[in-house]
Amino acid sequence: MADNTRRLLDLLAYLQTGRRFSGSELADRLQASPRTIRRDIERLRSYGYPVVTQPGPGGFYRLSAGNALPPMVFDDEEAVATVVGLGLLAATTADDDGATGMAAAADRAFGKIDQFLPKRLRAPATALRGTVEATAQSAPAIDADVLATLATAAARHEQVTFTYTTRTGTIARRRAEPYRQVHRLLRWYLLAWDLDRADWRTFRIDRIGEITSGGKRFTPRPLPAESAADYLRGALTAGRYRAVVTVAAPADRVADILRFQDCDIETLTGGRCRVTTWIDSFEWLILNLAFLDADFVIERPAEFRDRCRTLAERLSRAGTGP
Repeated sequence: MADNTRRLLDLLAYLQTGRRFSGSELADRLQASPRTIRRDIERLRSYGYPVVTQPGPGGFYRLSAGNALPPMVFDDEEAVATVVGLGLLAATTADDDGATGMAAAADRAFGKIDQFLPKRLRAPATALRGTVEATAQSAPAIDADVLATLATAAARHEQVTFTYTTRTGTIARRRAEPYRQVHRLLRWYLLAWDLDRADWRTFRIDRIGEITSGGKRFTPRPLPAESAADYLRGALTAGRYRAVVTVAAPADRVADILRFQDCDIETLTGGRCRVTTWIDSFEWLILNLAFLDADFVIERPAEFRDRCRTLAERLSRAGTGP
């Protein structure tokens, strides 16, 4: 009985991701027969979970988004992650008008998430809400409706039109095929095919307004990179210097110093690490690494090494006194 219950909970956890799963895929993941999976699906339906079934070749199981669901089935770690995640999002504030739309919604959800949890997890969730605080993080305001509209259009392969405010303040009407929404460094971005420019573009979602989806379908194109996040990173780092440095300090210490910097940190032997980053100023990186009180070697580019020597000579002269 315990194994059956565990399998049913695992099945529900997979379906609650919102993905579509074939019967064979679920059978492999749960180490059960397809017949057992079908029987478990019927049990979930009897408990009130709206599981949609598509039979035949290419068939799948998917949990439909209903207006009312039974209490969410979380394990202890999932409940903690949910409450903490809502608390962190609720701490996000806009630069000008306090809590953002998404943050305000998270704050409301943070205050009532326990009533949707199984009874045994409500006391720990209440304790977390009462004892966990997060310092405010400044970020542009994001409208939850805009995220939802873009997500729906991308899932249905529908074109969207919207106004877009550039960084110079110019407002233009754009037509696009939406593909992915990416969260990076407290900013939300849309990866889309720009119909007027016939090319891939990324748009800051906080600068999108008056969005409409007319229902005109498009045929999905292959993504221009391994993932939308990879493409966005390439777009944001274009034109910057790529620097590679080996530091005689553990990766976690270096990551703490560079926590707001776009970089990859690779752990090496002997308590060292290799940092690959994209920067506008070599001097900025040199000074930040100097604060570690650890030796470092500049691998590339050569220009970085030249800048470092020049800065060292300047600091040496400053240290000699009048």
